[in-house]
Amino acid sequence: MIISRGVPTADRSAAARLYWQAFGGKLGRVMGPDARALAYIGRAMRSDHALTAHDATGRLIGIVGFKTPDGAFVEGGLADMRAAYGTIGALWRAVPLALLDRDIDNARFLMDGICVHPDARGQGVGTALLDAICGEARQRGYSHVRLDVIDRNTRARALYQRLGFVPVATQTMGPLRHIFGFASSTTMVKTL
Repeated sequence: MIISRGVPTADRSAAARLYWQAFGGKLGRVMGPDARALAYIGRAMRSDHALTAHDATGRLIGIVGFKTPDGAFVEGGLADMRAAYGTIGALWRAVPLALLDRDIDNARFLMDGICVHPDARGQGVGTALLDAICGEARQRGYSHVRLDVIDRNTRARALYQRLGFVPVATQTMGPLRHIFGFASSTTMVKTL
C-alpha cells in the first residue's frame, strides 16, 4: 500500500464514491439522492486536505481528510450546492449541514473523515491512514490529533481507541438525530 498526500485528479470520482459510501448513511437524508450527492462531493472536494491510500495496482483504497484554517476535505459553498441541487435544494440543505459543521481546533489537528474501500477493510488500511494523519499533524507542528465519531460507528471507535485516541467529550444531537440518524458524537483526542 502507498500512502500519499492529496487526491490525484484521476481518482476524484472514485474518492467521491468512497466518501459517499462511508458517510452517506448519516448524510443521505440531507445530501441525497446519490447522483446529486456525488456531484456535490466531486465539486466540493479539496484534494490538498486529504491523504490517500492506493494498493499495489494503483487503485484508491482509502482516504483520510483533515480540516485546517484554510479549509476542509469536503467543503463546498452555496455555489457548489446550487450546482448540484438547484437553488431551493441548496438552500434547505445548507441549514442542517451547517449545524454539523465543527469549528477548527487550532490547538489540535482535526481529522475530518476516514474512508476505507469495503474490499480493503481489515487489511490495515485504516491504521495506516491514521498513522499518516498523525505524521501530517506532527509535520504541521501539532501535538494532538482530534476526531469525532458517531455513536453508531462502534467499529471505528474501537480502532481509534486501540490506536491511542481517548474520548474527551460527547455531544448529543437532540432532534437532529431524526435527520442524521445518529444520537451522539464523541470527540476523541490522541497525544502525539
